[in-house]
Amino acid sequence: MKESANEGVNESADEQIPVVREVDGGTARLLPDVDRDRAWLLTVDDAPQSYIDLDEPTHLEFEYARRLAHVLDGVADDGAPLDVLHLGGGAFTLPRYVAAARPGSRQHVVEADRALLDLVTEHLPLPEGSGITVYGADARTWLENAPDASADVLIADVFGGSRVPAHLTSAGYARETRRVLRPGGTYAANLADGSPFAFLRSQLATFAAVFPELALIAEPAVLRGRRFGNAVLVASDREIDTARLSRRTAADAFPARVEYGASLTRFIGGARPVSDADAVPSPVPPGGAFSVG
Repeated sequence: MKESANEGVNESADEQIPVVREVDGGTARLLPDVDRDRAWLLTVDDAPQSYIDLDEPTHLEFEYARRLAHVLDGVADDGAPLDVLHLGGGAFTLPRYVAAARPGSRQHVVEADRALLDLVTEHLPLPEGSGITVYGADARTWLENAPDASADVLIADVFGGSRVPAHLTSAGYARETRRVLRPGGTYAANLADGSPFAFLRSQLATFAAVFPELALIAEPAVLRGRRFGNAVLVASDREIDTARLSRRTAADAFPARVEYGASLTRFIGGARPVSDADAVPSPVPPGGAFSVG
């Protein structure tokens, strides 16, 4: 659908109206939040993709985004700038968070859906001097051409519709993430799965074969197999401050648990690393798992 000239965030809050556009991944909608001025929800085919408050970019509505932010907050002193690579753009929620919380950070955002990029940059433009550079490219291809040891943190939040693409789940991909990270750097990925966790276990086994340190953040109900949901995988070549992560995630509105060490090894069980030849996308969410409206 083509928008009329007066659609978007340039209008006053009480005049903001939804924006609908066909993008590469389906039908995208920018929906204004009636409770917060200049706050927007981005969905693609009714699956929530991003939430952003343009006036308060450190406000994170989605729990998985808060968990990724907890990881980011722990990798350096408060306010210290970071070099961050984001695979997956959405509405640039976490890049805007980092720019506000850590001024002077240099960030690269890679998003394969160019029509979605056009929609977001048109209606939710990045502020001047944000230090955020956006690229319309496939995440794996861009990663393979990125310089060695060029990022402090790598955040992966890539979904084709509601599934993580297969080529971003293999040991070859995991090795590329470690190559691009500096020594002591941190990788964090937003994943989604449900019992019996074949995909999530395989991802943990894959990254455990590449990184010496590993942790998993998820709600207890998800880990117990009671529902399908998000889980954040964290990997590094330095010790992960799991005590700090546990305190932060336990204090959220929807508390999460941090698994690591022996408990995480038990969770992985007999799962094995995934090769490029064997890689598959994350499972299709059950009906209504993430949809809105």
